[in-house]
Amino acid sequence: MNLSQYTKEFRYNLQLAYPVILGMLGHTLIGIVDNIMVGKLGSTELAAVSLGNSMIFIAMSIGIGFSTALTPIVAEADAENNNDKIRSAFHHGLFLCIILGLLLFGLVVLAKPIMEMLHQPREVIELAKPYLDWVAFSLVPLIIYQAYKQFADGLSMTKYSMYAIVMANIIHVIINYWLIYGFWIFPKMGILGAGLGTVISRIAMVTFMHFILAKQERLKQYFHNFSFDEIKKSTIKKIVNLGLPSAMQMLFEVVLFTAGIWLCGNIGKTSQAANQIALSLASMTFMFAMGLSVVSMIRVSNQRGLQDYKNLVVVARSIFLLAIIIEIVFAVLFVVFHQILPPLFLDMSDQTQLLDNKEVVTIAAKLLLVAAVFQISDGIQVVVLGALRGLQDVKIPMYITFVAYWIIGFPISYYLGEHTELKAVGVWIGLLAGLSAAAIFLYIRFHFITKSLILNNKYKQNSK
Repeated sequence: MNLSQYTKEFRYNLQLAYPVILGMLGHTLIGIVDNIMVGKLGSTELAAVSLGNSMIFIAMSIGIGFSTALTPIVAEADAENNNDKIRSAFHHGLFLCIILGLLLFGLVVLAKPIMEMLHQPREVIELAKPYLDWVAFSLVPLIIYQAYKQFADGLSMTKYSMYAIVMANIIHVIINYWLIYGFWIFPKMGILGAGLGTVISRIAMVTFMHFILAKQERLKQYFHNFSFDEIKKSTIKKIVNLGLPSAMQMLFEVVLFTAGIWLCGNIGKTSQAANQIALSLASMTFMFAMGLSVVSMIRVSNQRGLQDYKNLVVVARSIFLLAIIIEIVFAVLFVVFHQILPPLFLDMSDQTQLLDNKEVVTIAAKLLLVAAVFQISDGIQVVVLGALRGLQDVKIPMYITFVAYWIIGFPISYYLGEHTELKAVGVWIGLLAGLSAAAIFLYIRFHFITKSLILNNKYKQNSK
């Protein structure tokens, strides 16, 4: 196959991907806005938000990972023109996401003592605990929102989640400013204000998403006579069988990055703050690959529903190639601007924090050079994972991601971070190793599965 067979798919891939990318950038922007606004208060406050969010990210990864089970089921049913299957997937998915959101909120609140067990700086823990309560509650509307989003994504209606996120970000920036620094009748709440701002913006987001989808003519049939009475064990089992391994895949990666936050916290608060700055920037560029991963899941699911496996491979590889090109562009930008970007997150004019802030900037600049390389591996592994979810192949990829991140990545991070002079940079070299291993093994899995499907389909056609 020549290159043009892949590049001709780029336009449609980008049409589907850009609303998803903007929506995911919006999710990341909520965290970045918190970091920038809180960073102006001091490096201790920034480290506290980093520590609190590290626990939130773990819970969020379970919820978001689980909800991705809806997209391939809905997309496959859409290709089959099976409206009953779409309705069932949406109703069951929403039911499960409501339960999961409440469970995750409770688990995060109960898990707060873990911060002491991890030997984090005491002044950071004292600030992080009350902040964590508010942000943990925001998981409930966030996971419910995910059910609506994955449902719409499965129908290739990717723009509506983008509109919801844009609206949520506008609300978040305004409320954050009022509550963090104090404005008019609003008290100065510091990092608590950032947590409360996140809660309010996420409640607004899920409310907006419900009403904007319910008003669409095409979707009214799925909102009409909405009842939890039609919940069936068999459908719940199908979603859980897809959703649980998907949640574990995302969990293994997020916990690896969270372990990186904790390792940097052990090194010192300047390393932890630097890690948070570099992670915020790397997360922002990663959202482009995440958007393409959703497109990969949608388009592969559609082709699976049509049983057109040869075209499925062309479509998937076109998305892989597009992700590699985009991530290489970002890698170059990180190398060029690695000294310029970190100071944007700190108040460099504050003389009382100047020494700490200079050290944070120096460490963060080095981390961005490692991030330049690892985001290419990260981009590849996430789009291939999206294609495998589209094929509804989730169990073997779950084992692959565990081995890549925890048998290969984490031991390298731990050793280089704790036992060498590389410190925070060593932690990130371990992340790079884990992501690269995942990218290689997941692609091998995709190649094996699709080759088998094409051969089996060819055999069936020949035997007719």
